[in-house]
Amino acid sequence: MSVSAQTGPSTRTGASTTGQRGGYAKGRATQQEIIRTAILVFADVGFHGASLRDIAARVGISHPGLLHHFPNKAALLEAVLEYRDAVDEQSFQEDIERGFDYFEALLHLVERNRLRRPLVELFAGLSTEATSPDHPAHEYFRRRYQRVLDEQSQLLRERAARGGLAPGVDPDQAARTVVALMDGLQVQWLLSLDRPAAERVDMAADLRGYLDLILR
Repeated sequence: MSVSAQTGPSTRTGASTTGQRGGYAKGRATQQEIIRTAILVFADVGFHGASLRDIAARVGISHPGLLHHFPNKAALLEAVLEYRDAVDEQSFQEDIERGFDYFEALLHLVERNRLRRPLVELFAGLSTEATSPDHPAHEYFRRRYQRVLDEQSQLLRERAARGGLAPGVDPDQAARTVVALMDGLQVQWLLSLDRPAAERVDMAADLRGYLDLILR
């Protein structure tokens, strides 16, 4: 076999591999664009009001093209919720690694949410919709709230054991209040966005005010 014959198959294989990698990267980019678009649509009209055909059209792909990535609307919703969790978790863990405690990192998360209106709208709308047991995100939100409450209750109990809670503060009740306050402030903030900047709800400041009352 000549040299040129030997190098021929190798070159073709390399081109094929490069093409596969390029195709994979393009597919991932399309998935991310679908998810980002779905966030806006779900936040605007809710899960039940959203149409996969509309989302596909906004992305600039066909309906079958979208179904290639996400076979149904529930699968797309799951991907959207996973994306939101990943965004929050990465930033939260980075704060913890920088030496902030849990509640300081929580305040930073709330501050960052001012720059992520679509994600806040998405969460506020879906968490209300998902109270219905037949909603596809019902179990996600049920598990999420239970996990967050268990986590915060445990941290507050540990803090109380070190003398880090104000007298009379019940850790379980305080955890429920923190979660309820965060969710309620998000709704109030969204409703205040048409006001002058100085009159808008400051979610982080209000949450900090409550934490200052219970933490020592």
